[in-house]
Amino acid sequence: MSLRHADSLGGRAAIVGIGATEFSKDSGRSELKLAVEAVRAALDDAGLAPADVDGLVTFTMDTSPEITVAQACGIGELSFFSRVHYGGGAACATVQQAALAVAAGVADVVVCYRAFNERSGRRFGAGVQHREPSAEGVALGWALPFGLLTPASWVAMAAQRYLYAYGLTPEAFGHVAVTGRRHAATNPAAYFHGRPITLADHAASRWIAEPLRLLDCCQETDGGQAIVVTGVERARTLPCPPAVITAAAQGSGRAQEQMTSYYRDDLTGLPEVGVVARQLWRSSGLAPADIDVGILYDHFTPFVLTQLEEFGFCGPGEAAGFVAADTLPINTHGGQLGEAYLHGMNGIAEAVRQIRGTAVNQVPGAGRALVTAGTGVPTSGLILGADG
Repeated sequence: MSLRHADSLGGRAAIVGIGATEFSKDSGRSELKLAVEAVRAALDDAGLAPADVDGLVTFTMDTSPEITVAQACGIGELSFFSRVHYGGGAACATVQQAALAVAAGVADVVVCYRAFNERSGRRFGAGVQHREPSAEGVALGWALPFGLLTPASWVAMAAQRYLYAYGLTPEAFGHVAVTGRRHAATNPAAYFHGRPITLADHAASRWIAEPLRLLDCCQETDGGQAIVVTGVERARTLPCPPAVITAAAQGSGRAQEQMTSYYRDDLTGLPEVGVVARQLWRSSGLAPADIDVGILYDHFTPFVLTQLEEFGFCGPGEAAGFVAADTLPINTHGGQLGEAYLHGMNGIAEAVRQIRGTAVNQVPGAGRALVTAGTGVPTSGLILGADG
């Protein structure tokens, strides 16, 4: 157990702007154009101009470099630019990087962004067709030859163990899918707007990698999302109520691999999420009971359950009932299952809307939101709160 005291980041920076493109299956334009549209929309929302920006953060997987985005957006000099690794696990970490830069005085206004044509271009769900040699890639040599070629197949191993350990059936995962699609059905920005599902629909959907069915797997999306971060004092002068970054964390567990961490002692948990949870609770001084809404990374339904358990909202094996009872509002935008798969960045935007009080599925009086990003890989998380 770490003996570190609370960090000094909390309360020093805030999210002041959010912007996105439409979420589609065929954007018809380049990933750079998607990035620029999202960044400009976020700056417009913040009441800021490109000239105000002096920092950019994105994912190592993004194809639009910070310098190129700055040029295309009309942004001038940059004093800070950074990238975070590990796919969806990077989302909240990009905001952490931005907040750290602002708190340290390295930059004043930092924009985080992610843009891709993940449906019409490179499809993550299509499997590993070509991989450059790397130390990280060696670990996949223990999985690929046996047919574990896609993220769904990797997660299915842990999901099967979870069901076995707690005596559950795949219906446990259905509650997550139904909840996400219920919220997406009332969200005009969601790809599955107007299309809720039932547990029967979930059970009838085809197998992808047993015990995962089609409706346990997030969709594939073309689109872009951007987030604007600045200091709290400046945030108070801007048009929208700031979503204060109360806490931010990254985490990697022992024996961590890229979604194939099968050699841990227990496959029913997500140790990397536990690392993030402990940091967030310690540095914020908050507990699960203090959270009003949870925006949990839902690339696959089983890991939503595991996250709830790792964060202490319920005990091991109890999360399906927790979700079914609507104990905590989760993924009120529809999540990646229902709104869009943007590597978790659209979830951060939803948390900001909840804090502002402008969400389509608004939680009354929402003052604190938990956001997570990436599971099965090194991951990250945020707690956002209302100012004051």
